[in-house]
Amino acid sequence: MSDCENAIAVSGRVRLARNYPDLPFSSMERPEDAESCIQRACQAMHTGTEEVYTLHLLRSMTPDNRMALVDEHLISRDLLKHNAIGAALIRRDEKVSIMMNEEDHLRIQSLLPGNHLREAAEEAFRAEEILEKGCGFSFDPQLGYLTSCPTNTGTGLRASLMLHLPMLTRFKQMGNVNQSVAKLGLTMRGIYGEGSEALGDLYQVSNQITLGRREEDIIDAVTAVGKQLIDLENNLRESCRAKQKAEVEDALWRSYGALRYAVLMNEKEFMQHWSNLRLGSAMGILPTPVSVSDELLSTAQDAHVRQYAKRKQLELPVEQARCALLQETLKASETH
Repeated sequence: MSDCENAIAVSGRVRLARNYPDLPFSSMERPEDAESCIQRACQAMHTGTEEVYTLHLLRSMTPDNRMALVDEHLISRDLLKHNAIGAALIRRDEKVSIMMNEEDHLRIQSLLPGNHLREAAEEAFRAEEILEKGCGFSFDPQLGYLTSCPTNTGTGLRASLMLHLPMLTRFKQMGNVNQSVAKLGLTMRGIYGEGSEALGDLYQVSNQITLGRREEDIIDAVTAVGKQLIDLENNLRESCRAKQKAEVEDALWRSYGALRYAVLMNEKEFMQHWSNLRLGSAMGILPTPVSVSDELLSTAQDAHVRQYAKRKQLELPVEQARCALLQETLKASETH
């Protein structure tokens, strides 16, 4: 992957929806069915691989710990609706996570930095192969994998790229982009998926249809559209660098100054400045590495900030603790 792609593609994710054939599709009706899903998945991953997975039972976690996993995109917001029965197996390197008792019995996902959908698919299918041994999954020869929601029936595969598109947003091009993407059977969503807002100029491009399409075709389609959007965004960045250099640098440094020296900052304001921070990092204008910008995308959210304040024994409101975290992180990145 080129540096230009890396500057715009934040992450790639492949998610597989699977269900056990001998259990009701909605495991919310009976707690014993939900527990069976968890036990089967844990047993399969414990005996089928040497990789270390940690079980996270939502009912045993604090709200901040649960939300921190959402901020890191290791579990979905929908799983939080099922705190009593929801769980996740997360691999030590956090590249693979398996949600249990969300909309389907299992949601197997791989999340990798940058534009690496094919590699993410390989990781997800490796985990699926281990989970399928013994119990098998609900499958129809004509329809494919059967799921709770008909839109996931077929491959049960959702591929998505998280893209940072500040220039397309500021030049009001996203309306045209959404229309063009929809014609190709894909969709644009916000940072947390369906129904969420595009905070920080972050968008997820993903497939809408899984029925009647091969896994490879879905991944190729999302990758190709992602590449086109990356090229469009990069062209606008280079045009602005050439024609509006002073204005661009002024906006980026102002955001850097706010993040580096502000005393109070809420989550929404942080995301606005974060977009400029990452843009400035990617364009080589600001001193912060892109990797540090991407790390802050999760660590400076409310749940993580409260965890940070607790570790540091800071008795501060979250808006003030966020600024302490930002100052510490940005100062450290300046010295490396």
